[in-house]
Amino acid sequence: MALKRALRLRKSSDFQRVRQQGRVASSPLLVLAYLPSNTPGIRIGFVVSKRISKSAVKRNYVKRLLSEAIRPFLPELLGNWDVVLSVKQQVVDSDLAVLTQDVGRLLRRAQLRDALSKQSN
Repeated sequence: MALKRALRLRKSSDFQRVRQQGRVASSPLLVLAYLPSNTPGIRIGFVVSKRISKSAVKRNYVKRLLSEAIRPFLPELLGNWDVVLSVKQQVVDSDLAVLTQDVGRLLRRAQLRDALSKQSN
């Protein structure tokens, strides 16, 4: 199931702004770029380039996996942030459980998750 429209970055200019002006945290599978936002709440965008797969079906599948991987962390995310998750080539061989762990690690490293979740993990 896709993220609700209010939770998604949709404009190309928003993606560019976050990637150029924002801070970055990376892992072997993902790159997380984040930037404070003027809009209330958090907005998330996913980038899966044609280098990952020439097939749009496979790229969209990876985006759906990322959407499901970040869903458990949405209640824990604090503040007004724009977030862009970009994938690396190694993501092709990973499954939902691995992506969920990686997303959680990146959100913790970027300090976008609340203090209670940091203590429990």
